[in-house]
Amino acid sequence: MFRFTTATILAGSIALAAAAEAREIKVGFIAPKSGGAAQLGEQLERGARLYIKLHEKELGGDTIKLIVRDSKRPGGPIAKAAAQELIAREKVEILGGVIFSPNAMSIAPLATAAKVPFVVMNAGTSWITTLSPNIARVSFTMWQAGFIMGEHAATALGCKTAISGYTNYPPGKDSVAAFKRGFEGAGGKVIDSIPMGGPREAPDFTPFFQRVKDKKPNCFYVFVPGGNHAAGASKTYLALRMKQAGIKFIGPGDLTHDLQLQSIGPAIAGTTIAIHYHADLENPVNAAYRKAFKAEYGKDAVNDFVSVGGYDGMAAVFHIIKSAKGGKITAAGAIAALKGWTHDSPRGKIMVDPVTRDIVQNIYVAEVVDDNGTLRHKTLKTIEAVKDKCKELKIGRCGK
Repeated sequence: MFRFTTATILAGSIALAAAAEAREIKVGFIAPKSGGAAQLGEQLERGARLYIKLHEKELGGDTIKLIVRDSKRPGGPIAKAAAQELIAREKVEILGGVIFSPNAMSIAPLATAAKVPFVVMNAGTSWITTLSPNIARVSFTMWQAGFIMGEHAATALGCKTAISGYTNYPPGKDSVAAFKRGFEGAGGKVIDSIPMGGPREAPDFTPFFQRVKDKKPNCFYVFVPGGNHAAGASKTYLALRMKQAGIKFIGPGDLTHDLQLQSIGPAIAGTTIAIHYHADLENPVNAAYRKAFKAEYGKDAVNDFVSVGGYDGMAAVFHIIKSAKGGKITAAGAIAALKGWTHDSPRGKIMVDPVTRDIVQNIYVAEVVDDNGTLRHKTLKTIEAVKDKCKELKIGRCGK
């Protein structure tokens, strides 16, 4: 009886010690929770929370507390204030999330000053990672899809001339610059480039698109943020009968965003995009992700590139935590752990470039097809292990 009691007490002591060693890791997560981009913020958070739910046991007894703050809109001040509060008051050990590039840009100096690692899970302006040594990105850069779409338009779609239209903020400028470099390098000519309002609210695209139709290019390359902008742009293209006028509609994947695709209508079939992820990718990891996403959020829930950014971003956060081995998480340690990190994502294998701290991933050229009344993305071509072309070519601020 005595030995049993002693053993019981000893076991209890060990359990209490283990419980005492378990940590709660605070992760600050910034995304729009209100306003016109709230749906994008929801998708990013859904992906992040799904990864936590499926993988938290991998942390042993440790747990993650995801502290969410609303960035509301693309402008930087609100996101910056949120990051300041998360760092100073909440004492987060890692920052993550962020839909819009201006938000990430405003947070970058805080990540540097506070020595907090910052995992960018969506914002795509190429030179964001040059703004702080404590940033790593697991989403995409505008140059990855834009450059490849430019080459494809000239070589595979037979476009000799093109016009680009873009939402007038840093990722839009990046996207059309990338397209022009790829398109003109492959023998095409961009004959006009049209800024089409800002990212806060979708504008009336009609005057911009009519200008394009009047100039009769072979291809019209459009960058707009996913969500309402994408739906508005696609519907305007159809309403002006630009397809019947022989103008091919092309762009990065935001243009035929999975979230909005079914609402646009079957006439959008034939549109060609370049993207790092679409919901119809055929691989075992994506099949499992799609199943888990619908099981968690409902049979009608759509897994898109934004949700995958949150999912893979949280995988990067887990890697940071595991690499600390129970010790203090530091920016230097976190970034060192992420350099060269690889992960089997629903989009295919991804890696964080050890030199640029930016994402290396497959880019898929895909066409929208009508599959018995359901619109889908059909992959036409896969370009593997694509780095950020802006940094490879050392263009502008990417050369720093």
